[in-house]
Amino acid sequence: MGLINKSYYALGTVINLSVAEPSGVDDLEAGYKLIQNFEDKLTVNRNQSEVMSINHNAGIKPVQVPEDTYGLIKRAVLVSRKHLGFNVAIGPLVKLWKIGFKGANKPCDKDIKQRLQIIDPEKIILDDAKMSVFLQEKGMEIDLGGIAKGYIADEIKKLWQKRGVQTGIIDLGGNVLLVGDSLHEDKLWNIGIQNPIKPRDVPLGVVHIPEKSIGTSGIYERKLVIDGHEYHHMFDSKTGYPIKNNLASVTIISDKSIDGEIWSTIGFYQGIKRGMDLIEEQKGIEAVFITKDLETFVTSGLKDVFKKI
Repeated sequence: MGLINKSYYALGTVINLSVAEPSGVDDLEAGYKLIQNFEDKLTVNRNQSEVMSINHNAGIKPVQVPEDTYGLIKRAVLVSRKHLGFNVAIGPLVKLWKIGFKGANKPCDKDIKQRLQIIDPEKIILDDAKMSVFLQEKGMEIDLGGIAKGYIADEIKKLWQKRGVQTGIIDLGGNVLLVGDSLHEDKLWNIGIQNPIKPRDVPLGVVHIPEKSIGTSGIYERKLVIDGHEYHHMFDSKTGYPIKNNLASVTIISDKSIDGEIWSTIGFYQGIKRGMDLIEEQKGIEAVFITKDLETFVTSGLKDVFKKI
């Protein structure tokens, strides 16, 4: 018995969905349909979506959104207000640099300073009673790109569990969420942790784990080189420049994929020492930090689980 697999393109990336029999293609298609529905609601890469209606009304008026979208935005805003490195309001800064997109450039200081004024999560007004979101200043934008994939993966898992899927893999562009037991005798999964300087799917190490989420933030996906300087796409909301440290990637092992997205971003921003300390305090969340020199550091819960290749 093997896994039934299908690949799709959505959320700006390749999606791989797999289930073991007796589940089948219907379950894969149901998962893909869910992804499409959420992409229509949450994307900022099109002119129309629930999130874009909030952005279009920045500095004008609050916008009501459905309960699921509101709940996700609220989670993202509350995490952003901790100022640990995750910022749902960072969109205008990302768009200024355009790293990974056509027209990537190093902006002038004046433009960067102007963006720093409007990427403040404290200027996002949430109204729980009306389920409305108001961006106080013109030019503000929220971008759920740093959290939506994790949220959607968790929703697919809930759907599959309702449909009776016993074994499955949800892979949204390298963010992996495991469903149920693996097909190995010990029922555990072996999941590779990406080598940040090698092509995708070349692992640096492997974790041997039960059903968990494995999510990575890294600088190897998108970068810009100017005058011999490399700039990557992980930004610091305080400086307006890419985060400066010696990390290449942070991988989070957690129960929920959304937690992996949040904590891989925070871990990357905070760096090894502070990042490790913060993650050690979080129950059920573990991390693998990989430096640019390919040194690996793991939190205490992964000591016997992570093996370098």
